[in-house]
Amino acid sequence: MYFSLKPASHILFLESHLLVYFRNFRANFSSFSQLNQNVSSFQRKFVGEVKRCEELERILAYLVQEINRADIPLPEGETSPPAPPLKQVLEMQEQLQKLEVELREVTRNKEKLRKNLLELTEYTHMLRVTKTFVRRSVEFEPTYEEFPPLENDSLLDYSCMQRLGAKLGFVSGLINQGKVEAFEKMLWRVCKGYTIVTYAELGEPLEDPETYHCHVYPYPNTAEERKEIQEGLNTRIQDLYTVLHKTEDYLRQVLCKAAESVYSHVVQVKKMKAIYHMLNMCSFDVTNKCLIAEVWCPEADLHELRRALEEGSRESGAALPSFMNTIPTKETPPTLIRTNKFTEGFQNIVDAYGVGSYREVNPALFTIITFPFLFAVMFGDFGHGFVMFLFALLLVLNENHPRLNQSQEIMRMFFNGRYILLLMGLFSVYTGLVYNDCFSKSVNLFGSGWSVAAMYSSRHSPAEQGRMALWNDSIVRHNRVLQLDPSVPGVFQGPYPLGIDPIWNLATNRLTFLNSFKMKMSVILGIIHMTFGVILGIFNHLHFRKNFNIYLVSIPELLFMLCIFGYLIFMIVYKWLVYSAETSRVAPSILIEFINMFLFPASEANGLYSGQGHVQRLLLAVTALAVPVLFLGKPLFLLWLHNGRGCLGVSRSGYTLVRKDSEEEVSLLGSQDVEEGNNRTDDGYREVMCDEFNFGEILMTQVIHSIEYCLGCISNTASYLRLWALSLAHAQLSDVLWTMLVRVGLRVDTAYGVLLLLPVVAFFAVLTIFILLVMEGLSAFLHAIRLHWVEFQNKFYVGAGTKFVPFSFRRLSSKFSDDVA
Repeated sequence: MYFSLKPASHILFLESHLLVYFRNFRANFSSFSQLNQNVSSFQRKFVGEVKRCEELERILAYLVQEINRADIPLPEGETSPPAPPLKQVLEMQEQLQKLEVELREVTRNKEKLRKNLLELTEYTHMLRVTKTFVRRSVEFEPTYEEFPPLENDSLLDYSCMQRLGAKLGFVSGLINQGKVEAFEKMLWRVCKGYTIVTYAELGEPLEDPETYHCHVYPYPNTAEERKEIQEGLNTRIQDLYTVLHKTEDYLRQVLCKAAESVYSHVVQVKKMKAIYHMLNMCSFDVTNKCLIAEVWCPEADLHELRRALEEGSRESGAALPSFMNTIPTKETPPTLIRTNKFTEGFQNIVDAYGVGSYREVNPALFTIITFPFLFAVMFGDFGHGFVMFLFALLLVLNENHPRLNQSQEIMRMFFNGRYILLLMGLFSVYTGLVYNDCFSKSVNLFGSGWSVAAMYSSRHSPAEQGRMALWNDSIVRHNRVLQLDPSVPGVFQGPYPLGIDPIWNLATNRLTFLNSFKMKMSVILGIIHMTFGVILGIFNHLHFRKNFNIYLVSIPELLFMLCIFGYLIFMIVYKWLVYSAETSRVAPSILIEFINMFLFPASEANGLYSGQGHVQRLLLAVTALAVPVLFLGKPLFLLWLHNGRGCLGVSRSGYTLVRKDSEEEVSLLGSQDVEEGNNRTDDGYREVMCDEFNFGEILMTQVIHSIEYCLGCISNTASYLRLWALSLAHAQLSDVLWTMLVRVGLRVDTAYGVLLLLPVVAFFAVLTIFILLVMEGLSAFLHAIRLHWVEFQNKFYVGAGTKFVPFSFRRLSSKFSDDVA
C-alpha cells in the first residue's frame, strides 16, 4: 500500500515553460515544497496575478448570484477546460469587467423602475380606497386652516377653544398592515387623542423592496383633480410596465449568454489561481532568470514528471529546455498511499486517526475485513443486514449518476462510504445466519437438531425411565415450562449445520445461553485482534531495522498477552471440546479457574485437566519474567549502545535520514551502522548526538509505554465486551419492535386483521429503518471505529506522518455552490 518517494526532485525551468507545464498538468505525481518561507505573502513574485484571479472570482461570484436570482440554470460541462494563457486571462478580465458594469447599471435601472412603479401603484390604490370614506362635493368643500409649524409654535400652546375652532384636515398614505396598531398608538400620543384614524385593507399585497415605513401621498381636493390624477397614473403605470418588461428581457438575455460560459470561466480562474499559488512557492533566480522548484515525487512517476517538463518546453517553443535533478535530503518523505474507489473509504477511517509514517505498516489493508466484521458482530441480523446490503448495492450500481455526486451532505456521506456499507451489510448477513436472527425471529433452514418426542417416557425402556427425567401426559399438562435433557438418547441429534439451532428461539433460557456464547466469542475475537496488532508491530521493527525492539518489546508483549489472555482462550475452547452434555454438570467454571490462576489455591481437585496447576505456574513465571524485560530491556540496551558502541551516522536506502526526534533514534544510529556496514559519518554531528542522549527520558518513556500496555491488555480485553453488549441490545430492540407491533397485528380478528396489518407493517418498517438500521447502525459503526483506533492500531501504528498531497487540477472543486455562496 506504500510507495517509495524520491527525496526531492530539483526542477529548474523558465517561467514560460512552467506556465505551459501547469496548464497541461493532469497527473498526481508531485508535491511542491515551500521555498519562500522567509518572504512575506505580499512580497512574492506572483502576488499581483493572485489578486487578479481573486478579482475575477469576485466578478464570477456576482454573475452566478444574479443568474441564480433570475432562475436561469447553470450548465456544468463534463470536460474540464485547460488553464488559459496570460493573454487570454487579460481578455477574460476585460470582458468580465465590462459585463459586470453593464449588469450593475441595468440592475440599478430596473430597481429604480420597480420603485417608481410601486409608488404609482400605491398612489392608485390610495385614491381608490380613500374614495369610499371621503365624500365631498364642490359646494360643501371646506377651507382648510393649517396648524402652525412645530418649529415656530407648539400645538400644545393652543387653548381648547382655539383647537375647537380650527378647521380639520387629513393626510392619506399606505403602511404595512402589521404596523397599523403601533401607528395608531403613535398618533394618539403625539396628537393627545385629538385624531381620527380610518384605514382599509388593499385588495392585493404590495411589496416594497427597500423599506416598510409609512408612505404619504397628496390627496386632491376636487373630484376633477382626482379623476385627472387617476388617468395620469394609469398611463404612467402602463408605460413603466412596458419599459420594465423590456429591461427584464434584456437583462435575462445578458444573463443567459453569461451562463453559457460562466462554468468554463470559473474552472479556468481556479486553475490559474492554483498555478500562481504554486509559482509563489518556487524560488526565483535573478541571475539566470529562471524558477527553481522542489517537489516530492514517487519513484514510479519520475518519467511522467520528465515527460510533462518536456511537453511544456516543446509547447512554449523556448530554445532552453527545462530540466530536473534528484537531490538528497535529510527530511522524512510524506506518505503516499494509492487507493481506489473501493479502498478509499477504509483508508479515510485510518487517516482520521493519523496519517501513517513513511513506510509504516498500513492498517487499512486489514481494516477492509476486520472493520465490517466487528460491525457485523454487533449488528448481526440477517434481515437488517440484507436491507443495508441492498441499499449499498443500489448506490454502487448507480455510482456514476450525477445526482448522487451532487446530493446533500448526509446522502453524499452515505455515497462516499457505499463500499463500507456494502461489506457491513454482507458481513451482517453472515453473522445473522450464525446468530439465526432475522428481524428477531429464527429461521429453520436445515431442521432442528433437537427432538421433543424423544423426551416422552413411552419411547424408552423401563430401566431408562427410572434413570432419566422423562415426560408423560401429566407432566406436559401441569407444567408451563418443560426442559429438554440432551443426555437422553435421541433428544440431541447433532449440532445445527450453520449457527444457532432455531429451537433456542422458543427456550426460556435463550437469553442466558446467547449471553454466554456472545460474551466468550467477544473475548476470543478481541484477544486475537490485539495479538494480531502486536505481530504487525514486528514488521515495522524489521523494516526500520530496529531488531532489538523485536526481542525487547514485541516478544515480551506477546508473552504477556498470550500467557494470560491467550491461556483464557485455551480454557474456553478446551471446555467446549472436552465437556459434553453428560459431563456438563461437573465442568468447572472458567471464571473461577482463571481467578485461581493468580491466587494459587491449596486445593486443585476440580481442574480442567491434569497438571493444570503446573502449567499455570509456568505461564505466570514467564509473564513475571517478561514484565521487567519490557520495562528495562530497551533503555538498558540503548544505554549500552551509547556507552560501548559510540555514536555513528547512518545512511538509509532511498533517502538520507538524520533525525533528532527521539533519544531512541540517537542511540540506534550506531547499531544500524554495524548491521549495514556503513561507517560514513560526520564527526561534528556525532558529538551533538552524543550530547543529546538522555537515559532518564528514555527510561521514563519506556516505563510509561509498558504500564500503558500491561494495563491496556486488561482494559482493552474488557472493551471488546462491547461486541456482546451491542449485539444483545440490537437483538432485544428488534424483539421489542416485533412483539409490540407485528405480533399484535397478527393476533387481530381476521375480519379486520388485513386492514390493520398494512399500517402496522408500514410503521414497523419505518421504525426498523430509523431505529435499528440508522441509529443502531451508527452506534455499531462508532464502536467498531473505537475498537480499531484504541484497541488495535495503538499496538503498532504511530500515525505521525505527513500525507502526500500532490498538485493536481483534479483536486479543484468544479461546483458553483462551494465557492460562490
